[in-house]
Amino acid sequence: MTQQVLNHHQQVLKLKTTGKSLHKITSKVEAAVAESGIETGLCTVFVRHTSASLLIQENADPDVLTDLSNFFAELVPEDTRRYIHTAEGPDDMPSHIRSALTHTSEQIPIMRGRLALGTWQGIYMWEHRQHSQQREVMVHISGN
Repeated sequence: MTQQVLNHHQQVLKLKTTGKSLHKITSKVEAAVAESGIETGLCTVFVRHTSASLLIQENADPDVLTDLSNFFAELVPEDTRRYIHTAEGPDDMPSHIRSALTHTSEQIPIMRGRLALGTWQGIYMWEHRQHSQQREVMVHISGN
């Protein structure tokens, strides 16, 4: 019985956000996968912050992203009277709640050296803070 050894590749994406918005990072993740040389495996994407998140979502109609943003603005309002943790302003605790309700990581299969995303899927880093931030997204790729 032969044991197959998995290859691993890691890359940190440094992203400067422009305040609260969804930032499409699909091409950056695809570039990391291509650089890894892995043909079959798994790509894990992880945001290293508590007030930002990741999601896989519609990449064709920007109205979807607008509707998501509007829904979360209503679901988690920026009202300091509602929260105890307001040290960094009215968007502080709402940013943490939005991050908790979404994801800090995503996993995407790799097939034939490419992300196996659906036709209309894109990978987004969602900045939940009002002001621009410097963010780090870790991309870990494993497979053969």
